[in-house]
Amino acid sequence: MSAAAPPPALPVTFRPTRTRAVLMTVGVAVLVVLTVVALLLERLGPGEKASFIITGLLFFGVLTLLSRPKVVAEEDGVTVVNLTTKRRLEWAEVLRVNLRPGDPWVYLDLADGTSLPAMGIQPGIAKARAISDARALRALAEQHGTGRAMD
Repeated sequence: MSAAAPPPALPVTFRPTRTRAVLMTVGVAVLVVLTVVALLLERLGPGEKASFIITGLLFFGVLTLLSRPKVVAEEDGVTVVNLTTKRRLEWAEVLRVNLRPGDPWVYLDLADGTSLPAMGIQPGIAKARAISDARALRALAEQHGTGRAMD
């Protein structure tokens, strides 16, 4: 990635909007279909009907969990929300923002020597948007923290 653009105004939230829309649409559709099937099949008992609906709810819950990732940048730092974790970082902790070809999402190189996946910026079905978001987050890290120029 190259080309330094001015950073966006804070606060800003990065999330894979198209992926989220697809996941939530599929989740609702499956839940509705399983519920309708359960209610229309007269030969099913109450327990079997409930199992259809519960399966739909579980499927919807998993897809909701998969749609959770986001990265929220604010004046005092960045919050990375992944599938089951949420981590708050000061800008000084973020040394580098990486999105290399083939990466499933952005990685943040941290001052403690570790790398943190930021699943809220992922190329998936919106590659150009992910690249733009990664550049914006990189510009913010360089402006607010100790982030150094990226390759």
